[in-house]
Amino acid sequence: MTADTRGKEPRLPGDPTSAGPLPARKGASAPAASLTIFTACLFVLGTIADGVRDQEVFVLDTQATPFLHALASPALDALMNAATFAGSNLFIPPLFVIAVVVLLRMHRPGAALFLGVSSGGSLLLNSLMKVFFQRPRPQLPWASVLPDYSFPSGHTMNSVAFYVALAVIVWSIRGRRAGLIATAVAIGLAVLVGISRIYLGYHYFTDVIGGFLAGISWVLICVAAFRAPPLARFWRGPQKSSGADHPPPAGSS
Repeated sequence: MTADTRGKEPRLPGDPTSAGPLPARKGASAPAASLTIFTACLFVLGTIADGVRDQEVFVLDTQATPFLHALASPALDALMNAATFAGSNLFIPPLFVIAVVVLLRMHRPGAALFLGVSSGGSLLLNSLMKVFFQRPRPQLPWASVLPDYSFPSGHTMNSVAFYVALAVIVWSIRGRRAGLIATAVAIGLAVLVGISRIYLGYHYFTDVIGGFLAGISWVLICVAAFRAPPLARFWRGPQKSSGADHPPPAGSS
């Protein structure tokens, strides 16, 4: 690509000017904003987790489940079951494999690794947190009680980690506008997954909030890690030497 057309293309992971999954614009304070969001998430998550550990009864837990159950209908049942499936281990892993294959074919191993760390780390962290807090599942007349622990919601946390990580990759590849749309869709889907878990009686409201906050916090950690060397260089990929006569490798801008 010639120098006069380079500025018209979106920043890609293979672009030497890109500093990681979400390259900051000039004058922007993206790291500061991310740190603020991360700190707020951890504060609220810590407050909820402390209450869960002390076996406190949250008012929102006692109100959210009966409120959603009062809205039950066959159409809403179908929607909520579909949303739960979108956050399940039957749906996300195959979609993860497809995404990784596509990214590798696009010669973007850094983005594929980012997706793997975000998703795999979320699975591990969620399992550890469930064992640590050991919160029993809700026991409701209309819902079956699952055998594992309740806090935080694994469907919600893993949905946030996977879909938001995908949105970050879209942002990096396709630019800000597509990234904002992808992020909105990812967050909206994760919220719907979380609501479905309360509606179906599998989780408390605070389980879902905890899963959402933990998922966002983990993705922010992953973004920060991939913006720092040496992972930032791996995300960028090999840089072509200046003045080379050969065409740039696939995946470069």
